[in-house]
Amino acid sequence: MNRKLSFALIALAMTTSGMAAAEETVTVGGQAMYPSRDIVQNALNSADHTTLVAAVKAAGLVDTLKSKGPFTVFAPTNEAFAALPSGTVETLVKPENKATLASILTYHVVPGRYDFRKLDMAIRDGGGKTELKTVNGEMLTFSENGPHNITVADESGHTANISTYDVMQSNGVIMVVDKVLMPR
Repeated sequence: MNRKLSFALIALAMTTSGMAAAEETVTVGGQAMYPSRDIVQNALNSADHTTLVAAVKAAGLVDTLKSKGPFTVFAPTNEAFAALPSGTVETLVKPENKATLASILTYHVVPGRYDFRKLDMAIRDGGGKTELKTVNGEMLTFSENGPHNITVADESGHTANISTYDVMQSNGVIMVVDKVLMPR
């Protein structure tokens, strides 16, 4: 192999490995979530979030969640939606319930980029809990429940655990939660 070709291959390998390092992924719903993709692009690939994606589409929020952001989305799993009373999801995705569905979904979105570290610092600074205003205008309360475990409470006191942290997106971050939170 000549020297020029060797240097070209080395340069290509370094560039490719640098790109791979920049695309450090987290697996959600059996699929890699890529930081270079937006919230919607990644959520579409998660087998654990098909109900959430259908709800986002039904509520007309796709363009919002594809926008610049940044947003932190506390994304309920299919299992979380299935735990709601029978018929709830089917009723919410009907066109006549679009406003209610949008309110519930935007209650799971906080403006800004909150990773585990930033949430943990806010909780500590708040003496064990912190509140963040959601896109729908209501508050979520965050507290620690053991080491590296943060819970999220809605205004009625129902709680969800964050099961997967820091799923970085081009326009924010996703935190996977095990319950659907409800606004007042």
